[in-house]
Amino acid sequence: MANKEHFSTEVKVLNELGLHARPAAKLAQEAQKFAAMIKVSFGDREVDAKSILDILTLAAPCGSTLTLWAKGEDASEAVTHLSQLFAQRFGEEK
Repeated sequence: MANKEHFSTEVKVLNELGLHARPAAKLAQEAQKFAAMIKVSFGDREVDAKSILDILTLAAPCGSTLTLWAKGEDASEAVTHLSQLFAQRFGEEK
């Protein structure tokens, strides 16, 4: 979904151990490359995607669906790039 500068998409956690420290670190590291404000929400919680600690508080297990959204000049690219990380299991086999 998108309006002028706000983009969002749903992603699924495919990693067997859920969104644990390694993928959370990768997500935060990659999110920091974009100027856009980027948030991740799970259930009724929404956190800063640029903070590993915030991401870990979601405690998102394998199979959970999260919403990625971004607002700003490179929001579209950020959502596309970060959703690919989820689809590729952050480079992990399981």
